[in-house]
Amino acid sequence: MSKRILDVGNCRPDHASVRYLLESMGFAVEQAHLTDEALLRLKSERFDLVLVNRKLDHDYSDGTELVAGMKADPDLKNVPVMLISNYPDAQQEAVALGAEYGFGKLELSQRGTQERILRALGLKNSAA
Repeated sequence: MSKRILDVGNCRPDHASVRYLLESMGFAVEQAHLTDEALLRLKSERFDLVLVNRKLDHDYSDGTELVAGMKADPDLKNVPVMLISNYPDAQQEAVALGAEYGFGKLELSQRGTQERILRALGLKNSAA
């Protein structure tokens, strides 16, 4: 069964870019726009990884709110989540909340991004 990834808070063009990368890696991708929508879907569906934009496209809320909400929920705290942001300080904030170190949109075509995604999904040894 293919790994399922939930992409949260990206506008249509950015979601298309993220989806292209993930589908080229063999993963199924679905989209949510808001924190509450994502949390509801995570409670009712199984996802293997959540990617959340630093600022959600529909309401410009902070993506770290979703990270914090997931990590505070006993049913969701073990679901890997990564922040999509080009800003290192935003990445550090997300990691401090329990996220895996993510990537920026400018890094989508870089090999390191694919490797981070594979590690977050448990498909690549973190020492590799």
